Amino acid sequence: MDPIRRKILKAGALATVMAAAPRVFAQQTGQRGAAMSYYERGPVRIHYEEAGSGFPLLLIAGGGLNSQIAALASPFNPIEEFKGEYRCVASDLRNANGGQSSGPLEVDRPWDAFADDHLGLMDHLGIDKFMVMGFCIGGPFIWNLLKRAPDRVVAAVIAQPSGFRPEMPTLFYDSSMTGWGPELVKRRPDITMPMVEKFLTRMYRTNPDFVFTVTRDFVRTCQTPVLILPDDVPSHPYAVAMEAAMLAPKAEVSVFPWKDPKERIPLAVRQIRSFLRAHRSTV
Repeated sequence: MDPIRRKILKAGALATVMAAAPRVFAQQTGQRGAAMSYYERGPVRIHYEEAGSGFPLLLIAGGGLNSQIAALASPFNPIEEFKGEYRCVASDLRNANGGQSSGPLEVDRPWDAFADDHLGLMDHLGIDKFMVMGFCIGGPFIWNLLKRAPDRVVAAVIAQPSGFRPEMPTLFYDSSMTGWGPELVKRRPDITMPMVEKFLTRMYRTNPDFVFTVTRDFVRTCQTPVLILPDDVPSHPYAVAMEAAMLAPKAEVSVFPWKDPKERIPLAVRQIRSFLRAHRSTV
């Protein structure tokens, strides 16, 4: 083949690939058949998935600062359980190791930076009002969403929530300094361990108390219906979950323990389903 013609054909093939690339990367298919996409806002890039249809349900996985969609498989899979009735939306947390979301480390406002990502994603999807279900670190995230967007969050399910333990005051700081920060720094040359230390200090050691993101006074006045499923491990203190349930005027509580034995999990899922249906119908 003529060398010039060969170059033209190669250039044409490359142009075709490049034109298709944005579509390929913008929307793929997740392991559960969910549509995978990306939302971008300035330097922030959030990987998310959608599944099902109906009233929007934001899902926040556990796993601390390594929260990602894959973690929603345990203790039960809310996408599989609820995609038949709801438009389920889940995302990888910004800068979670193993996830596909990235952005700057906002050392002065860590909790609000994550709230910006959650609310920005819903804005991107054209969603105004929604319900939310979160596990572990999703508890503090949800309380912050209820503070930041009380008119948008219709109801919330808070499962095995994180909280502050006075007897283990540096638990989350210590675990994140070893289980999140070093790996993040390895793959992000723009982030250093001193930056990670400042970020985690602001997040977990500056006035640490209760659910980290809101005060008891806020919970006392919160009018959003909340269903709380307590846990009782070091990072998910039972006392904090129950205190929040007692303070919140529209709170409900699951049976406890609800995960052990595992035969109890379907009962908890049934209660979640009834709670969501009850408050979806009021919108």
